[in-house]
Amino acid sequence: MKMVSTKNIQKEILKIVNHVRMTGELFATGRRNKPEVFLIKFPDVCNEKCDEITNINAISRSFDFLADEPDLYTLDDAKEVYV
Repeated sequence: MKMVSTKNIQKEILKIVNHVRMTGELFATGRRNKPEVFLIKFPDVCNEKCDEITNINAISRSFDFLADEPDLYTLDDAKEVYV
């Protein structure tokens, strides 16, 4: 992930957006070297049954760690409904 200051992102926004769109690389922007906002590529293909956050998490590989821990989470766990 690259960090860009809010001052510099204003100058370079078109270049950064094109870079993110083409490479899928994640950028953060904020003040005083503290990330406040992420700029990520929006998924090319979305599951219409899911909201934007779920689609973004899926495309960003946020849940890839689950592949390394198959015994912890089963399909039945995913279907469990908690009230």
